[in-house]
Amino acid sequence: MKKFLVALFCAALMGASAFAMTKEEEDAAWKKEPACGRVIKIGYNGGLCLGTFGIAQLKGFYEAEGLKTEVVRMSGGSSGQIDAIGTGKVDVTGDHIATMLVPAVNGVRVKFTTGIHSGCKSLYVPADSPIKTTADLVGKYVAIPDGIGGSDQNISMRFFNHDKIDPRQIKWKVAEAGIAVMAMKKGEVQAALLGDQFAKKFLDSGELRILRSLTFDEDFKQEACCIHAVNLDFYNENPVTVKKLTRAHEAASAWMMEHPEEAVNTLQANKWAAGDPKLVLEIFKTYNFGIDDKATEATLRSTIDDYKSFGMIDAKKDTEELIRKVWDPVVKND
Repeated sequence: MKKFLVALFCAALMGASAFAMTKEEEDAAWKKEPACGRVIKIGYNGGLCLGTFGIAQLKGFYEAEGLKTEVVRMSGGSSGQIDAIGTGKVDVTGDHIATMLVPAVNGVRVKFTTGIHSGCKSLYVPADSPIKTTADLVGKYVAIPDGIGGSDQNISMRFFNHDKIDPRQIKWKVAEAGIAVMAMKKGEVQAALLGDQFAKKFLDSGELRILRSLTFDEDFKQEACCIHAVNLDFYNENPVTVKKLTRAHEAASAWMMEHPEEAVNTLQANKWAAGDPKLVLEIFKTYNFGIDDKATEATLRSTIDDYKSFGMIDAKKDTEELIRKVWDPVVKND
């Protein structure tokens, strides 16, 4: 018993990913954790992007791990979600890396444990626009629906940065997605960062075209867009529970990849994915819910380096130290 406790203590010091348990050891350790037997709050803001949380709940993947979970509807946008996970109002949530990475680096109490999926947002211009490359947007307006410092601006800045364009040379205008489309038609803005699901009807109708994309461009389509996040105190106090939560999430992701039609139908039946079922299914199939930890870690590393290059993260901070601070792909299969 003493040997086991010493090993468990060492695991806590090294992080969950450094220590593998047998099933018997895992069960014994889990029973001693504060979260064992209590209801775990899963923060979910609805929508297709984070649908794995709903599927894990509805299809019994959390239950299969012995977990008692409750899906809590999030409110207040990204800031409300970050506050909820950072302060422990919810135990687990997910969102864009572009939304959560900077707060995590700057001290919000959260740890990332797995990627959720690739793709989902692109930079759009009117189909008849003279804008052909991101360089043509220098000195022009780009609409960002979720505001200054939000995921839309952060994603857009990475597009420009990858194309060797200083994002400070772009003019930014906050505009809700529908208004952004109208503003592009009127020439009030020249481009807009939009969710692919929202923009698809305009793409299909020939009104918009994609200039740059997380979903389709070679330098971004292998990256994780959204990420699974756990409150840091919960992570420190409940390493086995965190492993179980992450394992259930990944099992749900694998099921969704194998059963896309049923996944979409299930989410829509529970009002967790809105829109025309055919369109939603088409968008669903552009996401890779099976994105692995290697790709997710590479995304975090690339994003940190990009953010350092244009001042969103202190350039003096070591990228590998920041990775260790925010990321632990916990051991899921011993």
